[in-house]
Amino acid sequence: MTTSAVPESRTTDPASSDVAAVVAELYSRKIRYAMVSFVDVHGKSKSKVVPVGHLADAVGGSELFTGAALDGVPQEVSDEEVAAVPDLSRWFVLPSRPDVAWFPSTLHYKGGVFDACSRGILQRATAAAAELGYTFNLGVETEFYLLRRKDDGTLAPLADADDLAKPCYDSRSLLRTFGIVDELVTAMDEAGFGVYSFDHEDGNGQFETDFGYADAVTTADRLTYFRLMLSEMAHQHGAIATFMPKPFADQTGSAGHMNMSLADAAGSNLFATDDDPRGLGLSELGYQFIAGVLKHAPAICAVVAPTVNSYKRLIRRSNNSGFTWAPIFGCYGGNNRTNMLRIPLAGGRVECRAADSANNPYLAAALMLAAGLEGIRAAADPGAPNVENMYLLGEDELAARGISHLPTSLGDALDAFEADPLTREVFGADMHAAFLEVKRAEVDAYNAHVSQWETERYLEFF
Repeated sequence: MTTSAVPESRTTDPASSDVAAVVAELYSRKIRYAMVSFVDVHGKSKSKVVPVGHLADAVGGSELFTGAALDGVPQEVSDEEVAAVPDLSRWFVLPSRPDVAWFPSTLHYKGGVFDACSRGILQRATAAAAELGYTFNLGVETEFYLLRRKDDGTLAPLADADDLAKPCYDSRSLLRTFGIVDELVTAMDEAGFGVYSFDHEDGNGQFETDFGYADAVTTADRLTYFRLMLSEMAHQHGAIATFMPKPFADQTGSAGHMNMSLADAAGSNLFATDDDPRGLGLSELGYQFIAGVLKHAPAICAVVAPTVNSYKRLIRRSNNSGFTWAPIFGCYGGNNRTNMLRIPLAGGRVECRAADSANNPYLAAALMLAAGLEGIRAAADPGAPNVENMYLLGEDELAARGISHLPTSLGDALDAFEADPLTREVFGADMHAAFLEVKRAEVDAYNAHVSQWETERYLEFF
């Protein structure tokens, strides 16, 4: 699915001093190959590998991909290929292959950025923010399970000792898995992530790493690399790293909480203030951003919680610890984890708790940013913050506050996504249609599947 011809999307002179400097650094670190990588609609890394000596050709658009062979890269088999153009400003050395550098890339087509490229969609959204004088900063909390397969094929936590009914923050369970987690954190810091904490989470075998925020494109690049890196590390340890939102019915789901703020040209946080009459340390700009996100919350769910499995996490109860800690209403509040949008104690940022570990971070960040900017342009007001345990409020009280339920299935979320004009504006017509096509097919396949639960319940029911 490739040709030797360089398409019209050549954007950089192969003799560029920037390319030469990067190649020289790669050679000095004994790196032999460059992995030129982009993501499909799911956010999965897709790549070609070129010898370092040919990196300049890749920057010129030599690495061609047939979009029709991939999910959510909307092309016909008769179309010209897209070219993945690596970003020379950032690259990561794979711990599992220290002679390979992974380069996040943007797809190009016929002389410009491919309209349906996930990374390009986020770049368009951040450019729109820049026109207003804003930098969109993003931090993502990475939750995942480390598992092993037992002899009978069933899944279990990687550590035998990880068996508490309420294992959150358990020191023993963390220490028994410390080898691979330390290896992960070391690699993250070597890649410039700036890890500031990690812990055992609420599920058996579940962990979280927290690292420094950055502009949204940088964070999305890091998260894409993180998933690939951790999956390969786990494989080398004979383990499985899963980002499935809800791998076990009785365990907590894995979130991918998005912590968002806007900064000015000097880097000052425009969401932070000491003068907040609502007492949350958030500026009026931040509240307007929240109002925009809440207006589009049902459509946003289709992107931040993009699988049929995601909606088994967005429920009140189902785990050993009681509540799921996942939002089920489109509302906001202070340091209150039962809201979709939370303003942590320190203020100055907005955390979306509906996002899970399986989303495409480029698309999720782009839609969230666009919704927030719409709220800012309209000077919208999200109303008073909610401080109670929202899980316990009755329907009458929710209605009185104007609070609605989030979608309870991917199908419902997709209906909201399709009906919301903002999604087409952000994604572009081709990616909008491709996203719906791929995700509707996922819903159809799920609905047609007969599960073991159904067989056990109904086979001899009558």
